[in-house]
Amino acid sequence: MTAAAGHPESSPPPFLRLAGHPLRWRLLGELARSDRRVGELCALAGRRQSLVSYHLRQLRHGGLVSTRRSAADGRDTYYVLDLTRCGELLTSAGVSLHPGLAPSPGLRAVLEVDAAPARVLFLCTGNSARSQMAEALVERLSGGAVSAASAGSHPKTLHPGAVRVMRDRGIDIAGRRSKHLSEVMGRRFDYVISLCDRVREVCPEFPGAPEPIHWSIPDPAREGGGDEQALAAFERTAAELETRIHFLIGAINATRLEATEHA
Repeated sequence: MTAAAGHPESSPPPFLRLAGHPLRWRLLGELARSDRRVGELCALAGRRQSLVSYHLRQLRHGGLVSTRRSAADGRDTYYVLDLTRCGELLTSAGVSLHPGLAPSPGLRAVLEVDAAPARVLFLCTGNSARSQMAEALVERLSGGAVSAASAGSHPKTLHPGAVRVMRDRGIDIAGRRSKHLSEVMGRRFDYVISLCDRVREVCPEFPGAPEPIHWSIPDPAREGGGDEQALAAFERTAAELETRIHFLIGAINATRLEATEHA
């Protein structure tokens, strides 16, 4: 039916116009796997920095990508993709085409329980907060279908702020100890996820060529201010980890399903 017959022409939703550019879609795909610096994105996309930077600005203006100054080198910036926002906009775009494309309620990314556990290692500098929280969260959110471990390049005592926010989520990590990288270097993992810009720079190679992923998450223990402000930093960290881990579990599940289909 034509516009003249009663259906006015409409433009694609802004998200589709923004993400539909081939280079921007490539950048979104790379950032969906790992936080990246602009030089890394240029190398992965095979494009000059001025062009990549232009399209990154478009993605930032569209609210899909944000930046974080590297804690390892203040001259570097990490680009971070907001997967939750992308999911919301994709859903909205589908519904704008047909209401039947709305997602079914209650769907969650849950791993097949009869499969061998996926092995994930979380790394940060002190193994006192971020990586300990991530380890506990992925075990809980995956229902035990992910075998998680954590370690640090310079281990420190478990931070009480991490214990507090995990306890608020019904997870007790008070009895866990911090571990040095050397304790896990001989083990095999499917994914090695660095949560700290500094530890990413010194991350060793692990046997079996696990997939390396970087999440540039600030250290909540470095947050200044009073007790309430410090605790709020740990809560923000826990919330971000929880969101990212939900997506990680979904990606692991999709990879396994694809492998099963091709077996």
